[in-house]
Amino acid sequence: MAKPKQRGMGRGLASILAAEEQPEDAVKGVELRTLPVELVHPNPKQPRRTFDEDALRALADSIADRGVLQPVLVRPMPGGRYELVAGERRWRATQIAGLSDIPALIQERDDATTLQAALVENMARADLNPIEEARAVSALVEDMGLTREAVGRMVGRSRVAISNLLRILDLPDEALDLIGEGRLTEGHGRALLLADSHENRRLLARKAAAEGWSVRVTEQRARGAASADRAKASRTVAPADQVAAASDMSDRLGKVMGQDVEVKPKGDGFAVEIRLRDAGAARRLLERLNA
Repeated sequence: MAKPKQRGMGRGLASILAAEEQPEDAVKGVELRTLPVELVHPNPKQPRRTFDEDALRALADSIADRGVLQPVLVRPMPGGRYELVAGERRWRATQIAGLSDIPALIQERDDATTLQAALVENMARADLNPIEEARAVSALVEDMGLTREAVGRMVGRSRVAISNLLRILDLPDEALDLIGEGRLTEGHGRALLLADSHENRRLLARKAAAEGWSVRVTEQRARGAASADRAKASRTVAPADQVAAASDMSDRLGKVMGQDVEVKPKGDGFAVEIRLRDAGAARRLLERLNA
């Protein structure tokens, strides 16, 4: 019988946390035990900040009736306590259900692989909001030094989709809050980025949420604001084919260099910007180019 399709962004927890995704010396054997709930505590770097109370109560009802069917994943900590690597919803629902114990897979992990597993497990869920997704990706890329292509493979998205997700974090806080609250979508966020200034993005986000603009309307208003700003600086909007060519070159150059590359139309040609996180990233790029 064919296996059911995985839902969400990724391929499922078992695949994501497979040993081949981890350094050989970072992940040791796994032990299945039943642990007192009070000895387990959340991962402080968990990207999820909000939990749907109705969904948690529904899960708690199921756990009260049938028990915890899938163990949580934890790592041992000093003092006989355990830190969650994956399964915080099950842990919270178990407490709501009034159960004192929870089945757990105990696995020795270092800080880096714990963070990676926690972030990717959350990315694999279908109900993370776009801001939580973007911050999870940012942590994998910026804090752990993974490439966007590697993160994309882990969560079942293309490198372009990962780059687009990260770009949302360039929005002002007010716009990020509106997306996180579900009043605007990820598509609205990308549309807002078409406006040149943070002030315009903030005003447009506020109006889009208040007036219920579609993504297309938001895009049109953002382009209009950008055009007005550029007109003041005596600049013209690039032709659509030039913009498309710049986007294609950004993606191709990014794959070749392993870095975030932005190509922008400039006059009849293009301007190329390579964003490097630090001196180490610059050295690695030079080594790659000289290889």
